[in-house]
Amino acid sequence: MIPWQNIFSSAKKDTETVALATLKELKLFLDGAHIRHCLVKPYQEKPNYPLVEARELLPSFDNDMYEYHDLPGFALVAFGRQMDPFSEIFQYDKLHTISAANGNYCPLENQVIDQNIQTLASRVPKQMQAELRSTFCNHDTTLLDHYEELLPYLLSMDRAQVIALDTDNLFHLAGIFASFPSDIDSELKRFGMRIGKFSNGDSAMYERNRMFVYQFLMELYGFPIVSERRTSSALFARKLHRIGENFLLRVIGQSDRTLTTYISDGENRRYPRLEKIALVAIDRDQEEAADIIGSRGFFLDENRRVVIMRIRYRQHRYDAGNLRQDRALSVASQEILHPLTGEALGGLNIIKDSSNMFLRLNDIVRGEYTGRIVYKRTEVVENTDTDEKRLKFLYSWLVKHQRRMISYSDDFFNNVSKVLSSYLDSPQKTAAFDNLRDLYQEVRSRLSYIRQARRVRLLQDIAGRQLGGKRISYKQMTKEAVQLLTELQFEIVNFFPDIVETIITNVQHILHDSYLQRTYINQPEGSLTRSGQEIRKNYGRLVSLLDGIKAVRKARLSSECKPAMEVVVA
Repeated sequence: MIPWQNIFSSAKKDTETVALATLKELKLFLDGAHIRHCLVKPYQEKPNYPLVEARELLPSFDNDMYEYHDLPGFALVAFGRQMDPFSEIFQYDKLHTISAANGNYCPLENQVIDQNIQTLASRVPKQMQAELRSTFCNHDTTLLDHYEELLPYLLSMDRAQVIALDTDNLFHLAGIFASFPSDIDSELKRFGMRIGKFSNGDSAMYERNRMFVYQFLMELYGFPIVSERRTSSALFARKLHRIGENFLLRVIGQSDRTLTTYISDGENRRYPRLEKIALVAIDRDQEEAADIIGSRGFFLDENRRVVIMRIRYRQHRYDAGNLRQDRALSVASQEILHPLTGEALGGLNIIKDSSNMFLRLNDIVRGEYTGRIVYKRTEVVENTDTDEKRLKFLYSWLVKHQRRMISYSDDFFNNVSKVLSSYLDSPQKTAAFDNLRDLYQEVRSRLSYIRQARRVRLLQDIAGRQLGGKRISYKQMTKEAVQLLTELQFEIVNFFPDIVETIITNVQHILHDSYLQRTYINQPEGSLTRSGQEIRKNYGRLVSLLDGIKAVRKARLSSECKPAMEVVVA
């Protein structure tokens, strides 16, 4: 299959006009144009083009490190309908199609063309205006035939392009300089209240949870908390999907170098589909994948092992009872695109490779990793040539892969623990870590959190009557829960509020099970079998253990509030 060649050839009519009538066809057309002009062309022109690291495409997304002002950035929205300027919910400069001026024939064709060129010229930098007028003199700039020629001028504009259907129900460039409304305050508060993180009028709760809600909402739409262009694009896509529009919205930031696309084409989905396309270098330790890519001719640059990668994501509803409640997004699929034809090569694991994660960890603790990270959203750290940098890299690595490490196998996590222990517990590093005590404790605390969370994840499975991928009986559920909770009560000395809340939620889920209550708890003692009596006994133990954990939570919260209360009294 050669989709880019197909779309450019099959989209032609007898008049040799690009004729696209569906969002699927339009997306294929735009993929080819945008990849060529916004990714491949800058890569070929700039010897030091900043390739996207594969890990940057893996949720949760890293914050931007640099703004590359000489790279393309734009936003675009396409509607699967005709535009009605007065009724639209955003502002843009309209471009007029020739057929729209007077049915299928326009006696004022030249005037319409001139008016469109004047509109375009008024929104590009002054030094480009004369060139634009001479290049497109007597050309209908709304036709997609001229879209690629027009791209350098469109990319110079700060605001968005608009594509929509014309009176012939074919896509055309319908407008430029569009402003996407971004009511971030209302969206954030509505979303936070819906997921139970905000309460009306409770400023303390709002302040405590605002960053979590903000990050979760943005990640649902494929971004960290970033620039206005990408924030407004994400929220506009959210709004369009909510009101039932059929649309395609695309944005690329000059810092992320990634084409992010939202698509909503009438499917009954909670969120618009999300995908990203970027230029990525295949790691040296992924030889098997590199051999497949090379043998099929899918490298954009074989010497540097550069490919065009497309990632599709799956959005997740917020679940307060899930230990990984901050997980808004996960990878659904990943593909390599052929640089000439657009053919997709699937079946390769480039960005979710656990062996690759493990090798990176080894490189970090040995001080051999060359790269950069953003530590706590504020500090760019390059390379791992000092213990301070290694600890910052380790902290960022643990935060980045925390969700995956909670779910991965015991063998994988044991190997990770051995590598980390060989560094963090090394006697030769004691003096160095004494001088970096706060940073060292941060890494230790994050590792302790992951260890504890892995055990609580097992409690989540038990609460769902699952163990080792198999369905378990109520007897085994209560027995396993008691055993696990007995061990956990000694571990929550290292108090992590969200873990404790998850423990309480899952134990309450077990205790409130209607069948368990009806069959074993609300029955006379003498009517129960030996197995039923054991279930009832374990139920009582769970109640007692839960009370103990709640007492720990109350004591910890009281101790945290006490200094503040003393200040108020004073």
